[in-house]
Amino acid sequence: MAMALKAVHVCDVPNLDQVPENAALALCSTRFRAGVNDDKICECNIPKFLVVGHRGNGMNMLQSPDPRMKSIKENSILSFNEAAKFPIDFIEFDVQVTKDDYPVIYHDNFILHEEKGAIVENRVTELALAEFLSYGPQKHPGSEGKPLYRKTKDGRFFEWKVEKDAPLCTLEEAFHNVDQSVGFNVELKFDDFIVYKEEELTRILKAILKVVFENAKGRQILFSSFQPDAARLIRKLQSTYPVYFLTNGGSEIYTDVRRNSLEEAIKLSLENGLQGIVSEVKAVFRNPGAVGRIKESKLSLMTYGQLNNVPEVVYMQHLMGVEGVIVDLVKEISESVSDLTHSKEGEEKSLYGEEDGKKEVKAKPQFSKDELSFLLKLIPELMIQA
Repeated sequence: MAMALKAVHVCDVPNLDQVPENAALALCSTRFRAGVNDDKICECNIPKFLVVGHRGNGMNMLQSPDPRMKSIKENSILSFNEAAKFPIDFIEFDVQVTKDDYPVIYHDNFILHEEKGAIVENRVTELALAEFLSYGPQKHPGSEGKPLYRKTKDGRFFEWKVEKDAPLCTLEEAFHNVDQSVGFNVELKFDDFIVYKEEELTRILKAILKVVFENAKGRQILFSSFQPDAARLIRKLQSTYPVYFLTNGGSEIYTDVRRNSLEEAIKLSLENGLQGIVSEVKAVFRNPGAVGRIKESKLSLMTYGQLNNVPEVVYMQHLMGVEGVIVDLVKEISESVSDLTHSKEGEEKSLYGEEDGKKEVKAKPQFSKDELSFLLKLIPELMIQA
């Protein structure tokens, strides 16, 4: 099958904040394993090449000149349902547990508001649920919440203003109010600078699992975490849903060596029966040989990062054997990563066509030599800029 490629030139995405809205490509989809060496667990029946909406319809970057990065409040019911309108498989969101044991959806470790002209920071996990929900827009008409602020990595503060604002929410509310067709990639969020005791991790994870088991019903679920012991324990506490270890693959160095490379991620995953790894995309391009080692280990591999907002980068990962991407530009990437089964009306529902009792693999889309050459030059330049 031929492919039409709309090139995204390096000069068009100077800070990876802006990607041409009409960039398009098509990818194919197969099926991939549900678990590792365990036929009776984690039977998720999910597509091989996953598209996952980051914090719903994409994270908010308040300092970005791109209006798409501050269109809808991230990690909100509104954002989740907006993402579900597009052909995606999962939405990803961050779950923390309040001091009164309610799992809530929020990315940052601290929640910020202004008080008497100064920015006040409160740790999310040290708030009771009622206080957490008192920030931002309120559900009840006439009620006014505390305006939210956000701190960037370089220390600047921004009032959290987006085109379509929405209230904060709990994990339980997400189960009740988000389109059932979309799966949940539940990131178990912990502070990188805190050393957690196993008892504390277990208490937090059990609070999350209680909500999941009571409300998931038929919804597809993936767990993931940057915290190695949280990933290990959530796998130990349940065998219903797959668990992926999140890693930046060595982009930053931590005192916990398990977080510092794809090799360590493979080791952790195999030792603890995890189903896969979610790596920062640049780590995969810097160490492409790790993809083969991950596949040989019967682990699934997905990626995250701003480079995943560039369609050509997504396609190169597909060729390398990566099985899914977490993206911010949900509309653009999900529509470009369309199943061959949906590429034209009347085509078979499965990637595999049955003929004379044998499986016949449908042809995959191909790049021309010139297009592949362009991609191989484009990606290293984008990595330097990122």
